[in-house]
Amino acid sequence: MSPPTTGPTITPQPPTGPDRRHRLLVLAICCFSLFIVGLDNTVVNVALPSIQRELDAPASGLQWIIDAYTLVLASLLMLSGSVADRIGRRRVFRTGLLVFVLGSLLCSLAPSLGWLVSFRVVQAVGGSMLNPVAMSIITNTFTDRRERAQAIGVWSGVVGLSMALGPLIGGFLVNSAGWQSIFLINIPVGLAAFVLARRHIPESRAPHPRRLDPVGQVLMLLLLGCGTAAIIEGPGYGWTSPLILALAAVALTSLVLLPLWERRVAEPLIDPRFFHSAPFTGATLTAVCAFAALGGFLFVNTLYLQVVRGYSPVQAGLWTLPMAVMTLIAAPLSGRIVGRSGPRLPLVAAGTALAASGLLLTRLAADSPPTLLIVSYALFGLGFGLVNAPITNAAVSGMPLAQAGVAAAVASTSRQVGQSLGVAVIGTVVVSSVAGPVATGLAPASHAGWWIVTGLGLTLVLLGLVTTTAWAEGTAARVADRLDPEGAGVRNGGVERLR
Repeated sequence: MSPPTTGPTITPQPPTGPDRRHRLLVLAICCFSLFIVGLDNTVVNVALPSIQRELDAPASGLQWIIDAYTLVLASLLMLSGSVADRIGRRRVFRTGLLVFVLGSLLCSLAPSLGWLVSFRVVQAVGGSMLNPVAMSIITNTFTDRRERAQAIGVWSGVVGLSMALGPLIGGFLVNSAGWQSIFLINIPVGLAAFVLARRHIPESRAPHPRRLDPVGQVLMLLLLGCGTAAIIEGPGYGWTSPLILALAAVALTSLVLLPLWERRVAEPLIDPRFFHSAPFTGATLTAVCAFAALGGFLFVNTLYLQVVRGYSPVQAGLWTLPMAVMTLIAAPLSGRIVGRSGPRLPLVAAGTALAASGLLLTRLAADSPPTLLIVSYALFGLGFGLVNAPITNAAVSGMPLAQAGVAAAVASTSRQVGQSLGVAVIGTVVVSSVAGPVATGLAPASHAGWWIVTGLGLTLVLLGLVTTTAWAEGTAARVADRLDPEGAGVRNGGVERLR
């Protein structure tokens, strides 16, 4: 259905907006809630070998445990943002927290792989109500351009940090209390955020919510669901089997029909005019590439550390500490750089670091020295930490205020799509290449996946250079003029209130 629109709130606000202390408190609550959603994207990875043993899950089943969550999250972000604009952002935000907590509880009780995948879908439904709504709340709370860019940097950094810390936190939990504990930890955190949101986040909604686009929503679901299913299940059923060919045909048909339909709708799910802006298109592709690298990295790395090297979950989590530390350092630094000088430097540096990490890991063997792992993990954390803030900032660059939330929601959707594709494509390529026992064949088979990560990093470098030029800024300005011909909202980020 229709994407979220971020407009002035219906609830009367003082002309100068909330004071700085209150703005920071609102930001903290949003980040607090999104931390557990981001954490759940990656904390499950370190538990996959344990889940595989206890629930007798095949390799494709492990991929579905991850992708059932990220695909549903990606598919419903736009719808949830639209509903929040209609009935109230705080109401949807708090509802999302409760649904996420319920899904987490059910996941901890899942008796089989099928039930676990189903309950992951429930989790994702709740998570989809948090991400775009939080971005809309932040957009309306921080109206100064530089302050808003810094808030986006903090928000993006928290999302990135939570995902980087997932394997480390998950390792300790699985080792001490079993894989079910990675879901139980969400319950007290989610309930605390629910209470804080009610007390400190004012209710708001868009005065003119966008119309629904059910056809666009269905086409998007078919594209993501059928496309991913074809990639994950292809090796098992055979690439030429009727089921896989049918899934691929539905996905390709949806891919063709979606932009054609969106051009016919007055208020589409994803406005095709956005993609005439080079910074917006670059942000979308950057999100897909960066998070595809993350999804593939975590999936393959977890199996390598626990299956090939025989580490326990907590040991495997500790091995990812260099990645988490570098993400912790790089994420806020990236936000400050973007706020002061723009996204080019963080984007180019991020792509370079990710490519270097992937290139090092193409030499991975069952007995690789610790230095290789530590350096490659640290480089990956550096790249991933740098990339989040410029993604969101570039997505909303040049957009009027009324479109900033839509653009940010597309960027968030692209992150989840990228992670789903990374797990599906890189996971399938690596698992299909394993020759002989997994314990000895996974390391050489992983090289193909690491070459893909290297290519994704180099793509980020190219996007960072191309989409930050004067030409690119000109395309963003022209798109802003089409979206807001009367100049009702301020350009260059849409960071001030409507006049």
